[in-house]
Amino acid sequence: MSSLAELSPTPFGRLLTAMVTPFDESGYVDLALAGRLARHLVDQGSDGIVVCGTTGESPTLTWDEQHQLLEAVRKAVGSGVKVLAGTGSNSTAEAVEATVAAEAAGADGALVVVPYYNKPPQDGLECHFRSIAAATPNLPLMLYNIPGRTGCSLAPSTVANLMECSNVVSFKAASGSTDEVSQLRLQCGPKLAVYSGDDALLLPMLSVGAVGVVSVASHIVGTRLKAMIEAYLSGQGALALAYHEQLQPLFKALFATTNPIPVKAALELTGWPVGPPRSPLIPLNNSMKQTLSQILASLHQT
Repeated sequence: MSSLAELSPTPFGRLLTAMVTPFDESGYVDLALAGRLARHLVDQGSDGIVVCGTTGESPTLTWDEQHQLLEAVRKAVGSGVKVLAGTGSNSTAEAVEATVAAEAAGADGALVVVPYYNKPPQDGLECHFRSIAAATPNLPLMLYNIPGRTGCSLAPSTVANLMECSNVVSFKAASGSTDEVSQLRLQCGPKLAVYSGDDALLLPMLSVGAVGVVSVASHIVGTRLKAMIEAYLSGQGALALAYHEQLQPLFKALFATTNPIPVKAALELTGWPVGPPRSPLIPLNNSMKQTLSQILASLHQT
């Protein structure tokens, strides 16, 4: 056995932004603003953009809106930037159809969330993801485990079985546990690229084998997150820790209530009129907005 752990590949880069979906004053998706925001995020260090994920409010977007959003972002950032589309569903047939459509629209990969609400057993989850993988064998897939949202967790042993599918290449770990990364590494080996699904756990997850992050905070502090990752990878542990500690107040504020309520408020406060989230989500309350504004001002001074 080698004394050094084998590093995983980075199929989508290291810093991916789970982008918000901008809405105009009438509540329609603002495709032009989405394109400008995506380009801005790339300029601020993002290696890739994830559209129509949790942060993108996929539950309240129609499939047609999601398709248009993917096309707008794909066009805005060009071919040199990875664009992933959230195509998950609690219906296998619907997830397959959406993933096929995303591939046809030019996505570089698909983020496929664990089916929600119906709580399938592990065998059912394996069947679900195998069906998606088989329908799009040339499209890289990122499995997305977020049990706090779905009520169901994808076990590392099930992911290990899914590694038989050549396009299952990555995993977004959003269970809130660094142990999930360790277990995935042990059971799936280094071929699986694990991304932190939590900004606050990025540095700890890097230390146990994650390759990067699917980030919310990168809407605001993309350059600092990129610097933290690069510091860690270059052996500058103290510098990486300094960034980690500096950004903790923002990380906590962005999840003080349901995502993406706070990050949309943060974007508004920094000059991006992305609009409020769609109902049943609501705008950030005044008290939380004031706290967030103070944190943003503090970061601007450092």
